[in-house]
Amino acid sequence: MKETFKVGNKTTRRFKIDVSKTISVAGGNFDVYATPEMIRDIERTCKDYILEHADADEDSVGTQVNISHVGATLMGMSVEISVLLKSLDRRRVVFEITVNDDFDLVGHGTHERFITDSVKSTERLSQKAQKAGLLK
Repeated sequence: MKETFKVGNKTTRRFKIDVSKTISVAGGNFDVYATPEMIRDIERTCKDYILEHADADEDSVGTQVNISHVGATLMGMSVEISVLLKSLDRRRVVFEITVNDDFDLVGHGTHERFITDSVKSTERLSQKAQKAGLLK
């Protein structure tokens, strides 16, 4: 990782809530931001942030998610995901997460990722794909 990757760093990212990110609630009367989609957006925000500071052969994988989804965001609204690099222990990275829409807190918690070596990961996954008959 580059020297710029350090505890205390912050980043934010906005997402528009379209139909692909929603689930129907209130007897089908409203479509709101679905929890799995919020988790996906959090993971993408953290991964992209790591990649901004990663060396050429580095990547990351998610290892833990602890998020409370505490508010509803309607389809057509936007959310802002804010992440704070809370701790860095060798290759283990923990982010503190806050998700807000234009009016309310929507989610909060932590997301843990592990910095990986892309070459080693490719070798390991290729072996597994071969065993599973997924490579020709």
